[in-house]
Amino acid sequence: MNLPNRLTILRMILVPFVILFMLPISGWTFWNEFVASQTAHIIALVLFCIAALTDFLDGRISRKYNLVTNMGKFLDPIADKLLVISTFVALVQLNRIHSFVVVIVLARELIVTGLRLLAVEQGKVIAASVWGKAKTTTQIIAIIWLMLEPIIYSANPLIAANHTLKIVGDILVLLSVILTLISGLDYLLKNKNILKQA
Repeated sequence: MNLPNRLTILRMILVPFVILFMLPISGWTFWNEFVASQTAHIIALVLFCIAALTDFLDGRISRKYNLVTNMGKFLDPIADKLLVISTFVALVQLNRIHSFVVVIVLARELIVTGLRLLAVEQGKVIAASVWGKAKTTTQIIAIIWLMLEPIIYSANPLIAANHTLKIVGDILVLLSVILTLISGLDYLLKNKNILKQA
């Protein structure tokens, strides 16, 4: 197994640990007190950033050293979706974002994945678009910001009274949702012939 694929698998392994340090567990009083602490918030954020970094590195290394494999093509998008959607779901449970965000992201990913499967059956490959990359980037930035909020609030409780941080976070989430919709529509319009031939 080459290095890019190992990085992709590392990203998948990190996902449950990110969620573990974000969410309380019913009946685990000691753990729940820890999860509510600034330390747990920082650990979750660091783990998420490492996972997001592996996404950048595996693609760059595989292209630079010609290490693109079928396994990588299969695992990389799964790892990306697993990281983003899982963290968004955790943020819904923490009442930071609306579940509608997850519904839109999940619907887009299912539609694009289905479109790619149809393309494969027709002997075609749908490459990642600029809009798709922009969507992933804004999603990751939005998540990092939302994970930073409780850390900043813990460091300075007075900031919690100022809604500026939350407003910025809401705008970033809205931007990621808009780009999610645009990128999904872009894939559909550019590959409508695949749907016609299905």
